[in-house]
Amino acid sequence: MNRLPAIKASKFHISSEPASSSTPPLQSSPSRLAVGQPRRQRAVASQYSLFVPMHYERRYAYPLLVWLHGYGGSERELPQLMPHVSVRNYVAAAVRGTAAVDRAGRGHTWEDTRQAAGVAAERVRECIDAAQAKWNVHAERVFIAGQGCGGTMAMRVALQYPEWFAGAVSLLGPLPSGGCALNRVNQARRLPLMVAASSDSTAYPQRRVADDLRLLHAGGFALALRQYPGDDDLTTVMLSDMDRWIMGHVCPATAISLS
Repeated sequence: MNRLPAIKASKFHISSEPASSSTPPLQSSPSRLAVGQPRRQRAVASQYSLFVPMHYERRYAYPLLVWLHGYGGSERELPQLMPHVSVRNYVAAAVRGTAAVDRAGRGHTWEDTRQAAGVAAERVRECIDAAQAKWNVHAERVFIAGQGCGGTMAMRVALQYPEWFAGAVSLLGPLPSGGCALNRVNQARRLPLMVAASSDSTAYPQRRVADDLRLLHAGGFALALRQYPGDDDLTTVMLSDMDRWIMGHVCPATAISLS
């Protein structure tokens, strides 16, 4: 089990609002896409957004990071998120949750049902295909990650479709339970996993963390566990650690981050 020392981290509150006025608007024309800015596809603009890294090199096959937001978030948080992960290491995509949590439809969540999991998998697959069609993405370096309920859904999709991914990360979200989450354990156990938990979390308490750890070890999974002080807030330290963990699998000989 990998543990990080207690670090005083600045809390990173992701906004579900659109990017500030200084950020170029999302464009439907590929020719107008600004490097380092997200873009939504016209056909499914309400389901995901995409992000191209700064100084994009078309001859380099980039890792793809698929992000599933937490409760009340949406795919619009991608431009706020990526500067705290890396603006150079990845092509990235953010997928909208399966249910709205407010009447305005600006905040969403991930329902933990079999039907919602199927919808989530379809949206994840669609945005992976869109990113691969638009940019040079390495087919064997696709990672999925999420926060809270988004982390739980990221794990569920990864465990059901391990052939799609090179690794999965859950930040402050417990492992999925029920719905035959581990019915493909023989195929899924080769998938590297990272789980992040906080000492004072109420959504993912230490007892649940220990149960999940025992379950994964019993299933023969390779798991990196990161533990942090604090409660249920996502922090910049967690995102930086996620970046290093992913890049360690992308470039295992050097295990460096280009953030």
